[in-house]
Amino acid sequence: MAHPPSDSADERILVVRNRYIGDTLLAIPFLRNLRRNFPNATIDVLVDPGSGSVLSECPYKDELIPWQRPAAVKGVLPRSLSNILENASRLKARGYTRTYLLKRSFSSSLLVWLAGIPHRVGGRFQGRSPLLTRSVPIADTRHEAEHFLDLLRGDGLEVDDGHNENWASEQAAHRAAEVIADLPSGRRLVFIAPKATNTIREWPLDRMAAAADWLVAHQDSEICFCGAPRDIAAHESIRDLMQPEHRQHVHDFSKDLRLAETGAFLAKMDLYLGVDTGLAHLAASFGTPVAVLFGPSDPNQWHPWGTACEVVRGRHLRQGWSHRLSQRWAEQSQTELRWPLGEASMNDISVEQVTQAASRLLAVDSPQAPPEPTFPQRSRSPMPIGS
Repeated sequence: MAHPPSDSADERILVVRNRYIGDTLLAIPFLRNLRRNFPNATIDVLVDPGSGSVLSECPYKDELIPWQRPAAVKGVLPRSLSNILENASRLKARGYTRTYLLKRSFSSSLLVWLAGIPHRVGGRFQGRSPLLTRSVPIADTRHEAEHFLDLLRGDGLEVDDGHNENWASEQAAHRAAEVIADLPSGRRLVFIAPKATNTIREWPLDRMAAAADWLVAHQDSEICFCGAPRDIAAHESIRDLMQPEHRQHVHDFSKDLRLAETGAFLAKMDLYLGVDTGLAHLAASFGTPVAVLFGPSDPNQWHPWGTACEVVRGRHLRQGWSHRLSQRWAEQSQTELRWPLGEASMNDISVEQVTQAASRLLAVDSPQAPPEPTFPQRSRSPMPIGS
């Protein structure tokens, strides 16, 4: 496979990674390695307007381009196609020379094909896509961060150890420090995230309250919440379900911190405890230890990347045909799975399982700060980009 020329100034690269916060954060190791291979290229990332903000401080990209997609487009084929054509025209005007699809979907493949980008690399589970110039085999038992890095490997590019990292702006760090300064000193700080976009991933609130009680009573912890406005009711329910003498140690910052500030806040936590959601990946990207509760999703693909972590699952796994097929493939390819495949019910997770996982992580010394971003010095000034 051909490697890129040493002078990559003429390359204009589009990375497609729209949709959810967690998926977007897992693109950071990919972007670092892409920049290492193309130190002088323009590297833009197509993102959703909301979740894409988690890459705002990433030094490996040039520009975040929002995929403008009105809510009315969803589920309506003619309007969806019109929206894709409109965005493809916008991208085509930017003159990209290559693209990497970290979002595996037909709409993404169609978008970059219509945008006329000559080198189009994406992943495939079976068969080859006529919309891509290079289809890289994807194993559904690999971690999502490795899926992304496999696109570079499949394109003949060098990849490092894939370590995770993240950055907070000076303003976000200052705001997080202000909030933390108001908390009691000398106590552990535990961030709890009880809500997910899909309710099937949520743990019963009374058990989360029992775990919070244990953290306050046995780990001298302050319990911190920070989610979307719609999550506040759940936070209040957990506090009300806790022992009265422990409620003074509960703090909800959902109305006080924006998403960028939440990252800086999570960086100062001793532990993240919560369900499988984007906040778990945000905590992991800042090196915070993570105890995450898994039910229907596969921890082999979605566990916190690059930090101390504990995966907590129900003990009774249900395997469908897709799980059995993936299990057989893993055995044939001699792929070692860290966790067995299958879906578990969140109701099967006990409070004791969660508190034991939290205890193990809190017993570990705090990890060292993540390394400073490292990438080759860019030898050119940014090119003006038309709209």
